[in-house]
Amino acid sequence: MNSLERVDLFVSGEGGYNSYRIPAILVSSKGTILVFCEGRKHSLSDTGDIDIILRRSTDGGKTWEEPRIIADAGKDVFGNPAPVLDRKTGTIYLFLTWNLAEKGERVILLESAPRTVFLMKSTDDGKTWSDPVEITQSVKEEDWTWYATGPGHGIQLKNGRLIVPCDHVVRLKLGEVFDPKKHYYSHIIYSDDGINWHIGGTVPRGGTNECQVAELSDGLLYLTMRNYDNSYRRAYSVSRDSGISWDEVKIDEMLVDPVCQASIISDTEKGLVAFCNPASLKRENLTLRISYDDCKSWTKSIAIYKGPSAYSDLALLDDTILCLYENGDKMPYERISLTRIAL
Repeated sequence: MNSLERVDLFVSGEGGYNSYRIPAILVSSKGTILVFCEGRKHSLSDTGDIDIILRRSTDGGKTWEEPRIIADAGKDVFGNPAPVLDRKTGTIYLFLTWNLAEKGERVILLESAPRTVFLMKSTDDGKTWSDPVEITQSVKEEDWTWYATGPGHGIQLKNGRLIVPCDHVVRLKLGEVFDPKKHYYSHIIYSDDGINWHIGGTVPRGGTNECQVAELSDGLLYLTMRNYDNSYRRAYSVSRDSGISWDEVKIDEMLVDPVCQASIISDTEKGLVAFCNPASLKRENLTLRISYDDCKSWTKSIAIYKGPSAYSDLALLDDTILCLYENGDKMPYERISLTRIAL
C-alpha cells in the first residue's frame, strides 16, 4: 500500500468560516465522492452559528466542486453530518442534529435544552437536497437529552437494512452529577425502507459515545466506540441481529486512542476491514490499520498524517481507500484533507 498526496478540501479561515470540523465522506452509486463537514462561522466552538457544507468530485477526487452550504439553521447549529447510501435506489440520506447556538452540550445535558434530529436526502447524486425534516420522535427516546448522529457515514447491510451510528445521554436524576464514564451511551438507528426510521440497540454499558459500524464477513456488526474508561483504547461491541441488540462492551488492546472519534469501513468481498484514528495518547499520528480476520487482529498499519490530527471518515472507491480527516501543523483543526490509499 502506498499513500498518495494530501488534498486540502476545507481550510480554516477560508470561505467565510472560522473553522471546519466533523468530516464525513460517502461514495455514491455513480462513483461520485461527497464530502461533508461543519462550517463553524465565528469560532472553533462546538456550538454557535454552524452550517453543513458539501463538496463533490465526479472524477475520483482529481477535481472538486466549490464548497456549498446545504443546511443552514440561521444563527443556530446544524451539525454532526452522517450520510448513508441506499444502493438499491441510489438515494443518499443525510442525518443532522440541531440545537440553539447559545445552549451547547453542557446545557443540554443539565437543563434538557432541545437537541433534535433532522433528515435530508438527495436522489440526484448529491446535486440537490431536500429541506431538513425533523424526525426526533422516531429516533430519540423522551428521556434522552444529549444526542449525536455519527459523526461519519452510516452503512447498508447485505440484507438491505440502513444503519446510522449515534450516541445519547439519559436525563440525569435530580442532584446527579454528569459522569462521561457512566452517562454516555452508543446506539444505532435503522431503516428497512428508507422511509421509516427506528431506534436500534444501545450498548449495555455507559462510557462510550461517538461510534462507527461495519458489517463483517459473517454478517455480524462491529461497533467501534470512543471510550471513557481511562484505558486509552478503543471499545467495541458486536451485534448478531443486525443492530437490534449488542453484546457486552470489550476493549481492543491493540487500538491505542486518545478518547477521540474514529472511523471504520469494511469490504466483505475483499475480506478486509479498515480502521483509522489518532494512534497516540493525544490527537496526533493519524493511522490506518487493516484487518483480514474481522477485527481480531490488525496486520497492516499505514501512517496517514503524523502531526496533529483528530476526527476522520473512510470510504471505498474501486481499489482505493479514501480517508477524510482533520489535521494541521500546530493543532488538529486547521484543515480537513483527503488522502487516497491504493489497495
